[in-house]
Amino acid sequence: MANKTQTTDRIFAENMLPGDFVFDEKVAGVFEDMINRSVPGYGTIIAMIGILAERYYQKDSKIYDLGCSLGGATFSVFEHLKDQLEDPSNAQDHAIIAIDNSTAMLERLSAKQQEFDGAANCIEGRCENIQATQIENASVVILNFTLQFIPPEDRAALIKKVFQGMNSGGILIVSEKIVFPDQHLNDLLIELYHQFKENMGYSKLEISQKRSALENVLIPETLDSHRDRILQTGFSSFEVWFQCFNFASMVAIK
Repeated sequence: MANKTQTTDRIFAENMLPGDFVFDEKVAGVFEDMINRSVPGYGTIIAMIGILAERYYQKDSKIYDLGCSLGGATFSVFEHLKDQLEDPSNAQDHAIIAIDNSTAMLERLSAKQQEFDGAANCIEGRCENIQATQIENASVVILNFTLQFIPPEDRAALIKKVFQGMNSGGILIVSEKIVFPDQHLNDLLIELYHQFKENMGYSKLEISQKRSALENVLIPETLDSHRDRILQTGFSSFEVWFQCFNFASMVAIK
């Protein structure tokens, strides 16, 4: 069995040959450190996803964490809803469905599940492509820094599928890296973000090499693009609830 101990992210610390970023065993092993040092406000986003899920969860419905990685959002939701989900009158087993296409990520999510009493009955981990996932009877759907890794031409279809599988009054939570139409402001916010990463202990070499690795894998969009897509799909409400530099988290209500 692979060592599941979390270690410090040093993946891009040495000169490397060019290559795309992959969510493999190496990345999974340092992902918790990587995400917390790379995404400003990540802890706040995770905490608030749990609070939002508690507010919008509908009894006997499903919660989907699409692109769950190590389950940060999944376990935040569980902590806020475990009393409801464990209530004998709740007819849903495995009400929280955590989906990722990385086996290494899901192995760690499964191991972490053992640390939470009752989680085994409430959380189902699935290794599959979220574009093939069937969404049904959902009151909460989470895309936490996931949509940006889906090919841009496939994103509208995914959001449409989510919408069709959601109950009226349900909530969609989308967190993303974003770009800005004003090039001067876009450059400024990227510069500030890189300074943030240096303050978190990353070297200029690490920042540069990771940016190159993600260039063809992570394709960010503007906030207007997200807003237009979500509203055109049929969601009744959309708003940005959190933003720091070129990272934002958004909510949409069906």
